[in-house]
Amino acid sequence: MFEIDALRLLVTVAETGSFTKAAVRLDYTQSAVSRRIASLEKETGGPLFERLARGVRLNPAGRALHRHAVEVLARLAGAQDELAAIRAGRGGRLRVGAFATANVSLVPAALRAFARSRPEAEIVAVEGRTGESMRRLAEGALDLAVVSDYPSGLPPVDGVTTEVLLEDELFVVLPRDHRLAGAGTIDLRELRDETWLQDVSADRPMMLAEVCGRAGFRPRRITRIGEWTGKFGYAAAGLGVALVPSLAAWAVPAELAVCRLGDLAPHRTVHVALPATAPLPAALELRDLLRDAVPGGIVG
Repeated sequence: MFEIDALRLLVTVAETGSFTKAAVRLDYTQSAVSRRIASLEKETGGPLFERLARGVRLNPAGRALHRHAVEVLARLAGAQDELAAIRAGRGGRLRVGAFATANVSLVPAALRAFARSRPEAEIVAVEGRTGESMRRLAEGALDLAVVSDYPSGLPPVDGVTTEVLLEDELFVVLPRDHRLAGAGTIDLRELRDETWLQDVSADRPMMLAEVCGRAGFRPRRITRIGEWTGKFGYAAAGLGVALVPSLAAWAVPAELAVCRLGDLAPHRTVHVALPATAPLPAALELRDLLRDAVPGGIVG
């Protein structure tokens, strides 16, 4: 494996055409340059330069190695610049995780502002559920995540710190021909006989059961649908009703009515999650932009 200093010396000798001039540029002695080039030639199995009356020039083997050396040195310089930008929070890559409804408007608004302030930064957005995002953050695969305690609590993860971003009210979506679709605000108890569309695991507590319990009933039927598009499709077909966060309410299809649940309305807490130690400056800036992007009327 070639040493970086030897490749840099090769490139400098090729540029200057002289061991002596290369020594001056790199603050070496001429004899040190000669020894290093001789060592490199021994390592590569033969001469790399033609020795001329006045200076040197690359031979075919030297030109081949020179081409690769230039590429390697350019990549290393780029890596150094990228690392410096990351340390200073100016650029580099920022990996952002978020759950689906946070990606409806909240996260895009913050990322738009971030891209305007740091156009040289590369943003990598990863959609995933809260547990997955927390795990990826702990493993170092994400730099920031937007997570939620809905529907079954915020999982504690070592090496990750969270702070509250907002309290998000949940609404209910009904098919347009539902008897309560035009009510605007519904008493949750009026939905006691409905089929609920909910993404839950049988062995984990869920917000729906807790909310219905406070209203004095248990959900009679639950249809397990994981994705929001599926919930909306089932609800539009009259196959059930579903809770939907206010963050995503404007994305509800026209075939559905969105109603509030009054005093019994459930709320979820949305958090920003960061590495517990040494979060990137860019991640801290995005955290602040997420706070700014919280819609009016939602208390953080």
